[in-house]
Amino acid sequence: MPFKFASTIMTKKVLQFVYFSSCLLFKVNENKVTFASYRSERLSGNLLYLSEEMNRTYPDKKYVYLLRRLRGGIWGKLAYFTHLIKATYHLATSAKFIIDDFYIPVYFIKPRKGTEVIQLWHAAGIFKKFGLSTVGKPFGPSPEYLKHVRVHSNYSRLYVSSSEVIPYYSEAFGMDENRIFPLGLPRTDYFFRSYQGTLADRFYSHYPDLKGKKLILYAPTYRGRSHYQGAFKCPIDFNMLEEKLGNEYAVLIHLHPYMKVPDMSDHHFVYHFLNDYDIQELMYLADVLVTDYSSVIFDFSLLEKPMAFFAHDLDEYARERDFYLDYKNMVPGPVFDRTEALAEWIKRNEYSMDTIKRFQERFFDYRDGRASERIVQHILSEEISG
Repeated sequence: MPFKFASTIMTKKVLQFVYFSSCLLFKVNENKVTFASYRSERLSGNLLYLSEEMNRTYPDKKYVYLLRRLRGGIWGKLAYFTHLIKATYHLATSAKFIIDDFYIPVYFIKPRKGTEVIQLWHAAGIFKKFGLSTVGKPFGPSPEYLKHVRVHSNYSRLYVSSSEVIPYYSEAFGMDENRIFPLGLPRTDYFFRSYQGTLADRFYSHYPDLKGKKLILYAPTYRGRSHYQGAFKCPIDFNMLEEKLGNEYAVLIHLHPYMKVPDMSDHHFVYHFLNDYDIQELMYLADVLVTDYSSVIFDFSLLEKPMAFFAHDLDEYARERDFYLDYKNMVPGPVFDRTEALAEWIKRNEYSMDTIKRFQERFFDYRDGRASERIVQHILSEEISG
């Protein structure tokens, strides 16, 4: 056995023992619904909005929340390993086990009768390749790793944003298409709610110097393969951008939680947000989105506001990870690789609303703010056989 897989095999054997023992000692609790994620230590994204709806409509269910990020160092890894043991017990005893990303205990076992593993994938639409679509790519899992960890296996059902994306998710997760349901993304319900005025009041009370400015949200995709990554190196020259745009604008940066934050302490044009405002709130507040390969473009299209793409390393990224569709023909906005050209486009404020609406209609079958309601009713009223 290669040394690099030794810890994986040890973890697998321990969790399999915990699962087997839990199945022998405990029955499945038909009222137990568990939400699990390694992405955050607080409820967020799809899990947050689905949990709110489920608690509202089915308050008598027993809800369990397993939210923990992997920390570096021996103690951080030991704490996470202990957490995985706890998670495996809940996996064995829950009727519904709901996740929003890769979740390793799921891939080490075969779910017992009465348990469903439900995937609410954190990304909308289809953009860059992921899951089993990346096997053999530098970004993806190796065939050797897949011998030990059957990634994206054991999902009972998956919820996606539109019918068009079903074949691609089927490929990425190795799932039958009839287990994939285009009922929407719970987190997008936020954009259809009526309390955004309260959000603006709160935001500008915290950042009064931003009031009256046009806000550019910069949300690049995650770079890296694991929980660890070097400091983010921004390809946009913010000094030049500020010089070209003047004090009429400001940049809001939102990075993936595993990306290391750049030092912006001496920059009064750029504001970095990590925990105080989530990505849904920042999208609502922003006037324009700038990204590279992030799937936030799908959510943002629902707001019908302009977006641009700063893809300075497009060829390299395509070799490393690749896309499901032709990048330049698919994105609903111009593509840049120079800060000066991006600044000129922002100043002109010229964009095609028709292009954004067509994109929105293509990747969302429903645009009504009721995704959480549909999915909760489907999860708790529909039995999936097999």
